[in-house]
Amino acid sequence: MLGLILGSTSGYRRALMQRLRVPFTCEAPGVNEDDVKQLNHDPLATVQELARRKAKSVFDRNPTCVVIGSDQAAVLDNQLIDKPGDRVGAIKQLTKLRGREHLLITAVTIAHNRGLTEFCDITRLVMRNLSEDEITRYVDTEKPFDCAGSYKIEQLGITLFERIDSHDHTAIIGLPLLQLSSELRKIGVQLP
Repeated sequence: MLGLILGSTSGYRRALMQRLRVPFTCEAPGVNEDDVKQLNHDPLATVQELARRKAKSVFDRNPTCVVIGSDQAAVLDNQLIDKPGDRVGAIKQLTKLRGREHLLITAVTIAHNRGLTEFCDITRLVMRNLSEDEITRYVDTEKPFDCAGSYKIEQLGITLFERIDSHDHTAIIGLPLLQLSSELRKIGVQLP
């Protein structure tokens, strides 16, 4: 069995990886995300570059392992919507998103002894035209300050939407397990 490392400190991604029932560890990638975001203005390229840097950073320290790096961002009008950080930021983001379609881009890079395997999942989401009261109540209930787009789709956040078009609902949470499982098998990671 190859050593498997999730290059992330995200509790959401860790919980998703646990669903695969394969031994893995987590390691912080130590990548300065702001540097990448300032260099690149294309949301897709930015998310892909962050996933790549996270995987490579951890792989450089663990060259005999398989390392998974991932990044995610919400995108509205071709602009990245990052994690809000606090209540005011979350209310502002949801106000911007209400009644509109946006994308949720989840990029994954797997670093292994034969190179890099990279893929991306793009989900289209249409948010209901929420009232200010609905937004405030949601933010105060869920406190989605660490979530791109200010919603936790796996919890109460599902009620904010009228439509979600996705190939893999786990991508919305932070790691597309369908394609990840397939790619890990190709590399030689044994999954149940």
